[in-house]
Amino acid sequence: QSRSSAASDVYKRQLHGLIAAAACLSALGCTTPQPNTAPIKTELLLQSSESWDGTPYTAYPSGAPQLTLIRLNIPANTQLPWHSHPIPNAAYILSGELLVEARESGATRTLRQGDTLAEMVGIEHRGSTGDTPVELLVFYAGSPGIPLSQTH
Repeated sequence: QSRSSAASDVYKRQLHGLIAAAACLSALGCTTPQPNTAPIKTELLLQSSESWDGTPYTAYPSGAPQLTLIRLNIPANTQLPWHSHPIPNAAYILSGELLVEARESGATRTLRQGDTLAEMVGIEHRGSTGDTPVELLVFYAGSPGIPLSQTH
């Protein structure tokens, strides 16, 4: 193999690695793609600068960033307590149906499997399930020492 061809092969491998790394940054799971496989697909699930009721997010907490991802299972026929979040967070419904409700405004939204939700910050709200349990992923963008939620 010629020196030029060998250099080209190295370049192609490096480029393939960079493409795989970029795809990992935009996906929840990551595996290194093999040559001649199907293309990596990405789907933007949620991007918002305001919570589900239209309230704008104003700032992140100060301090070092701390990301938290929680899988939450809420039993059927459960009403969560009124609570608020001091930090931005977002949810993805894996299964079931969840009714979210803002305490002061009375605004509500029903979420089903595959739905996303930009959560409220500093606003009291709660969630309720119906006849089936709900499983969701919740991602929080906070700082060490700041609670994820506060019960009211």
